[in-house]
Formats: sequence, C-alpha cells, structure tokens
Amino acid sequence: MIGVAVLGSTGSIGENTLDVLARHTDKFKVVALGANRNAAKLAQQVLTLRPAFAALADVEAARELTARLAGSGSPTRVLGGAEGLIEIASLPEADVVMAGIAGSAGLRSTLAAAQAGKRVLLANKESLVMAGPLLLAAVRASGAALLPVDSEHSAIFQCLPPGCAAGVSAPGVRRVLLTASGGPFLDTPHEALAAVTPEQACAHPKWVMGRKISVDSATLMNKGLELIEACLLFGLAPGQVEVVVHRQSIVHSLVEYVDGSMLAQLGSPDMRTPIAHALAWPGRIACGVNFLDLIRTARLDFCAPDLGRFPSLVLAQAAARAGGLMPAILNAANEVAVQAFLDRELNFLDIPRVIEAVITQMSAGAIGSLEDVLAADAEARQRALERLATPPHRAAMRAAL
Repeated sequence: MIGVAVLGSTGSIGENTLDVLARHTDKFKVVALGANRNAAKLAQQVLTLRPAFAALADVEAARELTARLAGSGSPTRVLGGAEGLIEIASLPEADVVMAGIAGSAGLRSTLAAAQAGKRVLLANKESLVMAGPLLLAAVRASGAALLPVDSEHSAIFQCLPPGCAAGVSAPGVRRVLLTASGGPFLDTPHEALAAVTPEQACAHPKWVMGRKISVDSATLMNKGLELIEACLLFGLAPGQVEVVVHRQSIVHSLVEYVDGSMLAQLGSPDMRTPIAHALAWPGRIACGVNFLDLIRTARLDFCAPDLGRFPSLVLAQAAARAGGLMPAILNAANEVAVQAFLDRELNFLDIPRVIEAVITQMSAGAIGSLEDVLAADAEARQRALERLATPPHRAAMRAAL
C-alpha cells in the first residue's frame, strides 16, 4: 500500500484527491490530512478515513478539531500550527505528499516534503514561485520526485521525454505554450471591470476552484504564476514560455520541439486527471472523469491574450525575467490585493495597480535562504497593506460600492 498525506484536504484540490484515492483503496492508504483552518470539514474527513494524523495550521482550529473528534473513538492524532503540517509532510509512512495548501501558506510543508525525499505532488505553485531554487535543491539533495498537478504543467510534463529531471531543460524543446481559458471577464468591456464583484470573479466558466485562484484566473495572474513555475520546473527561459488563450479548456498545454513537432495533452477540464496522473506515475489509473468527445467538442480556438486588459500577466512576465526574490514579492503583493478584493476593500482593476506599486518599490535580490524569501514576502505584504490604506484606493472603492 502506498501511504498518502493530503495537505489542503478541505480545498478543491484536496477533495478531488480524496475522490481519486477512494477509487483505489487497494493501492493507496490515506495516512494524514492537513488543512488551514476548516475544522468542521476536516473532522468529517477524519471520521470517514481515520488517518493516523490530522493537522490544522490554525492552532485554535486544531483545538476545535480535537473537540469535534472527542468521544468518536477516532484514532487520529491531531496536530496544530505550521509545525504540525511540516510533521505530516515528513511522516515516514507517507510515501506521497499532495502539496495542495493554497498560497504562501503551503511553502514550509512543501519544502519539508521535498527535504524528506517524498514523491511531492505539486498543486501549490506558490512554493515554486516563491522559493524555486530552494525547493529544487531540496529535491535534488534528497532524491525526492516533484510531479506537477496544475493541469497545464501536468500537460507539459506528459509531453516531455521520459526521465526529465525537475529544473533541467529537456533536449530538443524550443518552447512551451501555456493555455488559458481567459476567465470570466474575457469579453467584459474594460470600463465595466471596476464594478465586478467577488462572486462574478469566482464564477469560472470551465473550472471549479477556490476563491483566491479563481480571482487569479480572472486577472490572468494565475497564468503569470504558472509561467514562472514552468520556467523553474522545466528549466526554461521566460522567452520560451508563451501564454495563449484557449476558451474551451480542452488543450491543457503544448510543447514545441526544434524539429517543428508540437505535442499537446487534451482532456476534459477536470482536476482529477492531473491528480490521478501524478498519483499513478509512471502508470495510469481511472479517476472518474468524463472522457473527451472530439466530435462533440467540434472546434478548438486559440488567440493571444490582451495584455492591455490583463496587466497582471505583464507584471508576472517581468518578475520571471528579474528572477531572484521578485517572484516572491509579486506573489505576496498579489495575495494581499486579491484578499482585499474578496473582502470588498479594493476594486478589481486596482489589483494589478497595488502589485505594480509594490514591485517597483522593491529590488529583486538573490535567494540565499528560506529566511530571505520570508523577509521579502513580509516586506511586500506590508507595502501592499500600506498602499491599500492610501486615500485614492479608499475613495475608488467607495465609488465602486
């Protein structure tokens, strides 16, 4: 039996992972579950799956989980705080770790899994964006396997020659094309974007995702972060990664070779496919998705993204070229701005303006240690919060409301 620890089990990636695992109880055993603060949902999962360990990053939520499990006869040991997530990511009985905690909160546990030599299923792109050189060095030093779960990076991985190592460019690759659905506002008039609501931004036309990543998809920042991730994961220069808008979300990405060949991975827009691929690699397992009907699909459309409409993608491209700490700075400023939008404290068009203000105030610098990354992350967050507190942003938000 293959032991699996699922970090981010209460989110959409975690729930899809548990769905796939439930179809193959003869191959996989859930040994640990981890999440941020959703004690109620984690309690339900624990009572169903009875893992040896469960952890919540929020200490108070961990206490709530303990209380919810009291009297149930559950054998699960509950851990609290960031150290609890690190512990379950490093468990000897966990052969595979799903790194599915969203945002920068997943960095430490993802790094711990890599340092422990696990097969790391990377759904938390921010870990690579923030601290790519550190994560890749940990993978090399420990002999861990780093397998992408983002549908786009999974597609690229599947189109590369077998045996490609993380962070090393594959021979013969000219470039990769990252596909983007364009999100819910691809055709919305620009002047109307200032008034869009969090609910509208989170209503993705193709994918069911968490709120933060849904907003990132709407601004195309998600594609910008994926561009940075692709450069690090596949050893590519920023100029070798091109973003193309593909409304149908059927072609999940493409790899172009120097001989003119272009390989693509196609499938229904369902995260269970890349999750199942990473779990079973180098084999394949069924995962409950609807099989693709090309006749019914009928057509596949592609176009270049409108960079005037999606300035967040431009900012991410610049961060990829700058390298060093700049991707971590970009990510931190984006997380603060997106949360402010979700909290109705910032309008949609001001998200990239806050990010740009922060990245122009800070220098890239080299990544020497995890402390360097965390310091840059903290400074960027503080600068973003200061920007949010300025009168122009407050006035703009009042006008939008």
